Amino acid sequence: MAIQATIVLIACLLQLALALPQSPFLNTRASSGCGKKSFLPGVTQYRFGLKSSGKDRSYSYHVPSSYDPNKVYPVVLGFHGSSSIGAFFELDTKMSEARYSGDKIMVYPNGVGGSWAGPTYHKDSSVQEDVQFVADVIADAKQKFCVDEQRVYGVGMSNGGGFIGTLACDAVGSTLFRAVAAASGAFYTDVNGPANGCAPSKVVPMLEIHGAADKTVKYEGGQGDGGPEPAISDWLEWWAQRNACSSKTEEMLDDGKVHHYSWTCGGVTGLLQHYKVDDLGHCWADTELNISQLTVPQGPSVIKASEIVMKFFDTVAA
Repeated sequence: MAIQATIVLIACLLQLALALPQSPFLNTRASSGCGKKSFLPGVTQYRFGLKSSGKDRSYSYHVPSSYDPNKVYPVVLGFHGSSSIGAFFELDTKMSEARYSGDKIMVYPNGVGGSWAGPTYHKDSSVQEDVQFVADVIADAKQKFCVDEQRVYGVGMSNGGGFIGTLACDAVGSTLFRAVAAASGAFYTDVNGPANGCAPSKVVPMLEIHGAADKTVKYEGGQGDGGPEPAISDWLEWWAQRNACSSKTEEMLDDGKVHHYSWTCGGVTGLLQHYKVDDLGHCWADTELNISQLTVPQGPSVIKASEIVMKFFDTVAA
């Protein structure tokens, strides 16, 4: 009788346990920041004093106005160009607006001295230090917010776009992201092709957007402000080799003004993609006027880079 009573008691306890509300954080993709409320969601805020490689570093961040601390969110890191800060990249790309990141957390790291390691004009940190800083920013964000640890993305413009290439080539940096995207990328650290020492630890889905009319980071390559730069077509072919891509397609968009190239790599369609925009200068492509267009100067483009980038993250690299 004692044994039967014990069995009945155990059965009752199991039923009770199954009936209790389950923890929303049983999913192993959820970071340690889950359950922590965010102060002023929907408003860009700043994180100063983040120690990395002995330096005080900083970043800004924006969580959706509808942020739920019990729900996991993808995170997108945005890397500014030279002589700039993350806040300007945010303003130029409009990526914090709900139409682009209503279901994502945006993070905007700041380079030391206004730029990222790689070009000769950058003197204030090494590539290794900047890669470590990115790892530290991601770790810090995971502690502060409810992050989907399998959906961390990176996008950059100009020097920041080139740094995206540096991260993708790095043994550590390549492990930090599910996918990356660059616009008008200045790829100073990847100029010699497969023999350059580019050694990613895994295949990283990649998107690049570039203007054929870019006079700062020329599509055909050559000498840039911070050293030699590869032709964009060569750089893409090197990544096609690294990602074991088997085929390439091209489609003409916007009355032939935009050339969209897509590679199938390891059986995955669109793992590597590129948009060549004929009349785009060195700026963030947008059908709406933005700051970088005014500096070229030029008017709005025929495509929205922010929309294309987010769609790439949501589909190819979901």
